[in-house]
Amino acid sequence: MPLIKSAKKALRQSIANKVFNDATRAKVKNAVKGTRIAAKTGASDAAAKLSAAYRELDLAAKKHVIHKNKAARLKSRLSKVLKDVEATPVKAKTAKPKLAKKKTAKKK
Repeated sequence: MPLIKSAKKALRQSIANKVFNDATRAKVKNAVKGTRIAAKTGASDAAAKLSAAYRELDLAAKKHVIHKNKAARLKSRLSKVLKDVEATPVKAKTAKPKLAKKKTAKKK
């Protein structure tokens, strides 16, 4: 435990900042995860979730909770996932014929 008055105050501040930062990181994580799930399932609100994720990432970067380059990287990857999902048409599953295995002679 700190003995000096300024060190006690610094400890109080760091504890308060940790609570704030953890909550902000949780919001970012949930927004990113929700966007990825919406994109993969083809939900109609995927674009809205992407916008919300952008907002959370920008706020976290602005408040220095995460680095600005990390926010940019995550935003880029999220938009790429959404773009790839929209570009690929949904195909119906078709049964592929099974190929017969080649018979090989046994060595004696």
